[in-house]
Amino acid sequence: MSNLVYIAAGGVIGAILRYTVTGAVFRLVPGAFPWGTLLVNITGCLAIGAVWHLFEGFYITPNMRLFLMVGLLGAYTTFSSFGLETLNLLREGEVGHALFYVLASNIIGVAAVYAGILVTRGLTGLLR
Repeated sequence: MSNLVYIAAGGVIGAILRYTVTGAVFRLVPGAFPWGTLLVNITGCLAIGAVWHLFEGFYITPNMRLFLMVGLLGAYTTFSSFGLETLNLLREGEVGHALFYVLASNIIGVAAVYAGILVTRGLTGLLR
């Protein structure tokens, strides 16, 4: 149960940071392009790279790993996990798997968003 507390505590902070950063960027650069989300994704990738490197060189408790990587960065942006996992595949020489992961995540991910809209439209049409 204590693992969930560390994840939840980090998640609260990460979600608040995401909301704050995207809102601030939208106020500074209004428009249709999601600059705030892009900034969150890039800074999340930068942060997970830095944290991962620190974990390789220094002992970090398992609870601190859960707090930072799963909780805080997971709530801030899951794109950071995607970036780290892709890099790890490339570092392990799994170029084909990395390419598939990037393409599948993006193409199938966008298609899944559209499918979710279509399914929900169909279901809400039935409920009316």
